[in-house]
Amino acid sequence: MAEELTKEEKARIKEERRKAFLAAHPELAAKQMEAEAKKKDAKKKVEDIKETVESIAMNDQQQARIDKMNTLREMGIDPFGQGYDQTHHASEIFEQFGDKTIEDLDGANHTVSIAGRIMSKRRMGKLGFIHLLDRSGRIQVVINQRVVGDDIYNLFKMSDLGDIIGVKGRVIKTMAGELSVEVHEYTHLCKALRPLPEKYHGLTDKEERYRRRYLDLIMNDSSREVALLRPRIVSAIRHYMDSHGYVEVETPILSPILGGASARPFITHHNALNKDFYLRIATELSLKRLLVGDMERVYEIGRIFRNEGMDLKHNPEFTTMEAYCAYSDLEGMMKFNEELFESVAEQVFHKTDFEFMGKTISLKGPFKRWNMVDAVKEVTGVDFWKEMSVEEALKIAEEHHVEVLPHQRTVGNIISLFFDEFCEDKIEQPTFVWGHPIEISPLAKKNPKDPRFTERFELEIMGIEMDNAFGELNDPIDQRKRFEDQLKAKELGDDEASDMDIDYVEALEYGLPPTGGIGIGIDRLVMLLTGMDSIRDVLLYPTMKPRED
Repeated sequence: MAEELTKEEKARIKEERRKAFLAAHPELAAKQMEAEAKKKDAKKKVEDIKETVESIAMNDQQQARIDKMNTLREMGIDPFGQGYDQTHHASEIFEQFGDKTIEDLDGANHTVSIAGRIMSKRRMGKLGFIHLLDRSGRIQVVINQRVVGDDIYNLFKMSDLGDIIGVKGRVIKTMAGELSVEVHEYTHLCKALRPLPEKYHGLTDKEERYRRRYLDLIMNDSSREVALLRPRIVSAIRHYMDSHGYVEVETPILSPILGGASARPFITHHNALNKDFYLRIATELSLKRLLVGDMERVYEIGRIFRNEGMDLKHNPEFTTMEAYCAYSDLEGMMKFNEELFESVAEQVFHKTDFEFMGKTISLKGPFKRWNMVDAVKEVTGVDFWKEMSVEEALKIAEEHHVEVLPHQRTVGNIISLFFDEFCEDKIEQPTFVWGHPIEISPLAKKNPKDPRFTERFELEIMGIEMDNAFGELNDPIDQRKRFEDQLKAKELGDDEASDMDIDYVEALEYGLPPTGGIGIGIDRLVMLLTGMDSIRDVLLYPTMKPRED
C-alpha cells in the first residue's frame, strides 16, 4: 500500500489543481488577478503614507540633532571626538564590585573610566541618570550637578539617546541597590545624528534587523550576545585542533576546477588569465593534497560559496571547518567529532545540554549510530539491503511518491532520496547517519564488506546536517572512475556534479595514506549552541534579497 502523502506533496497537488481550474476559467482568473492587484496597490498606499509620516518626524529629529552638533562646535567641543582611555567595561565592573555593599563602596574610592552609547536618560532636578551601553552590556551612570558643576551638567542635558560619551568616576551603589558609576568627568565622544529606533516597536522586523545589523546590535541584547559568542566558539575549535596536533592552513578561494562537494558554484572571471574561476564550494581536495605532502593533520576554517537557495539552514556564503587526519578512519572521525563538540561546549558554556528548536539536546558522547539503509527500512518498511535493479527501485519510489530526477536514476540515489524524505526529520538527538551509497559519495572509500556503500557519515541533530565525514578515498584508479561518473551525471542535468580533477588524481598516485576527514558547518554549530532557529541570526551579514521598490 502506498504511503500517505506528505504535507509538501499535498500542497503541491493543491496548487496544481488551483492553477488548472484558473486555466479552465480565464474570466475567474482575470478577476482574481484584478483583486490581487487592487489589494497590493492599497497596501502600497498605506505603506507610502506611513513612510511619509515617519520621514517627516525623522527629519525634524535629525534637524534638532544637527542644531545640537553645531552648538557643540560653538562651545569648542568636537562633535565627533577623539580617543578615550577606558579602564573598564560594564561587565568587568559588575564582576569586580557586584557583591559589594553600599557601605563597602562608600568606604573606598574605586575610580573607573568607561565609554559607551546612551540608551536611556532621565533627570530628577539636579540628578541625572544614564544607562550606558558598551560591548559587554549596560551600566547606570549617575550625574550630580553639585558634583560635576553646571557646565558638565548642561552638556549632559544636551545629550541625546544614541550619543557616545566617556565618563570617569567612582563606583557606587544607589539606595535602590543598583551598581552605578558616579560621574566626576564627562566627555562627549560622538554625536548621533539619527535617533535610535523606538525601544518596543522600532526594530522588530527581522528583515530590517538583518539589513541594518548595526542597529540590531545596539537594540537587541541577544543579537549582540550571539555576535560575541561566535568568535569564542571558533576560538575553542581552534584550541582543540591545535592541541591535538592539527596544523591550520589556508587554501585558495578561487579554483579553476569544480570539486570537493556536490553544489552549484558561483563563477567569476580572471581578467589577466582571461579564464573563468569558481568560488570554492569546499576545501577538501586542496587539503588532502597536503596530506599527500605528508603534513598528516591539517585543518582550515574558512568561507565557502554555494549558489543555492536561502532558508533557515542555508546561506550562499558560509563558514566550515574541514579537517583531515592521516591514519584515521570512519570510527576515528566519529570519536573526533564527539570529543570536539563536547570540548567546545564545555570550554565556552560549561555545559553539554542545550535548548535547540524546542528540544533539550545533549552533546555528551557517545552519539547514536544509524545506518542509512537500516533507517529507511525501519521507517518505511522498504529493504534496500536486497539486491535490486534500477527499474525495481524506481517502481518503489513511484509507489512512495518520491520524485526521482534523470540524474538520480540509480539505486543509491533513490536510497538517499528515501532517507531525506522519510527519515531525516525523525532525528532529534545527535546521530551519526552512516553507510551512504557510493553514487552520492564520489570522494569516500568503499565499504570493504559491501562496495555498494561507502565509509561516510553525516551528523544529524534535529534533522539538520551538522557535518559530513569520510574514510577518504585514496585509490587513484577508483577516484578517476568516480570523477568520470560525475561527468556523466553532469551530462544528465546534475549541475552539482564535480569536474574531473586530473591533478588531484595524479597526487593520489604518489600515495595518500589511509585518512579520515570531516567538514563541520560552523554556522549551524553556532545555531545549536546559542539556541537560534535561523542561520541568519548567527551571521552578521546574511545574504538578503534586494529591497522591493
